[in-house]
Amino acid sequence: MMNSSQDFIPFTCIPAPIAPFASPIPPGLASLYSVCRQAYPDQPNPLQVNASIKCWLGGPDPLDYISMYSNQGDRSLDVPAHWHYISFGLSDLHGDGRVHMPSDPTGPSGFGFELTFRLKKESETSPPTWPATVMQALAKYVFQSQNTLCAGDHVSWHCPLDNSESRIKHMLMVEDPQLGTVHTPFGEVTFIQIVGVFDEELRAAQEWNGPGITNIMKRDPRSGGQWLVTNMNRGESIFEIDPGNKELVESGVSNDGSNLSGVSAKCAWRDKPFSSTNQEPRYRERHSSESDPEYNDTDPILDSVNGYNHSSQLNTCSSPGGRISSANSNSRNSNMSVSHDQRQTNSSMSYVSETGASDPGELVDTKYLEKVYLQLNHEAGSLLPLALKGRLKHGRHFTFKSILGNSAITFVTPGVVGSRVSEEQPYGIHGEWLQILIPEDFVEQMSKDIKDVEKLKEVDLPKTYNWPSRNLSITLVPTDCEF
Repeated sequence: MMNSSQDFIPFTCIPAPIAPFASPIPPGLASLYSVCRQAYPDQPNPLQVNASIKCWLGGPDPLDYISMYSNQGDRSLDVPAHWHYISFGLSDLHGDGRVHMPSDPTGPSGFGFELTFRLKKESETSPPTWPATVMQALAKYVFQSQNTLCAGDHVSWHCPLDNSESRIKHMLMVEDPQLGTVHTPFGEVTFIQIVGVFDEELRAAQEWNGPGITNIMKRDPRSGGQWLVTNMNRGESIFEIDPGNKELVESGVSNDGSNLSGVSAKCAWRDKPFSSTNQEPRYRERHSSESDPEYNDTDPILDSVNGYNHSSQLNTCSSPGGRISSANSNSRNSNMSVSHDQRQTNSSMSYVSETGASDPGELVDTKYLEKVYLQLNHEAGSLLPLALKGRLKHGRHFTFKSILGNSAITFVTPGVVGSRVSEEQPYGIHGEWLQILIPEDFVEQMSKDIKDVEKLKEVDLPKTYNWPSRNLSITLVPTDCEF
């Protein structure tokens, strides 16, 4: 199998040893460097990918540095020799507000985590740099959406991570087994490790949960072993390595339901039908002049009340010192989406947890709609059966979170804590948050009516599912459809 591991170097990054600082190393960065020195005492100056222009000076890449260590592995644990990539920049490195708001030392530092990645060594003598591109793209998603990445989360990438012919096309997130969680002067930092997975492994994690799949992967060195080392040349999924793993996952789904509490998506809603040509504008197309802070777009809350809201492709993201370019500007990950895994036995939700924004509280009244027409992009729509069978059937909720802004659509059942809807008023908008109540009998009906949704292809879209008696309509549209 081809492996273009030495191929792609981000144009804003260059590999170089850790450069000395003209002044003392920033305290947050010094704390993280100390952790790395403890793990790799023989490598005080590893190769490092540096953002040529830091984001707080207007550069496009949010991660200041990505260090690349050589790990010899551990034969007793079946851990192969590999390259270990560690990011610096998602946590607060400086403590002076240039990137992150000042942190409480008793809470998370910055976003509270840094990314790592373990790549099995092949014949190369120096670490490939393409993982840095993947890590920067994930960091851009975090900076733009303000959504953190946690152990158990899933990332749909839709192409080989290294742009080769590999079957590794998606990612799961785990806590790094070597670095774990550390405390810095600006708060706590957890090292979250990226684990490359196949299509069928990602799907299984979505249907059940991420930890369940990564625990299966740990059992066999061919699928990553104890430290979940990604092998881009891996030829077999966990279900091909051991067909019994399929029954294990099916049993887990049946007993536990799904931990997937939501997914980032392109989504829209109205209280009247969308244009049949799918060209009726929900929001004006953004032009370069509209990136000006003075630009005043349509108020999304008023739009919601008047009958529609939206989400669209990521555009740009501001940081205190500059503007970070879109994670979707690179075609390699233009369809990237992130799913958040939530381990829970009961279901509760809040404006903050589902939208990522502060709750407007009593400043914004909940508005109720008689009818709701939804639009979802193809991938989001393909998760509807999972949302119904894996979440709502177990009394939980499921959220489609806008990939731009704070709007969200949450399906709820009557027992969900934090809901503002009822069987008498099943469709409610609170701020930019649309809640849709799906009673137990409707869960079964919807599941039957959309049983073909997972088999739909782009050429089959748009496709609309209607429930006139419930005043609900859902239309699935192609991935590249403009919202």
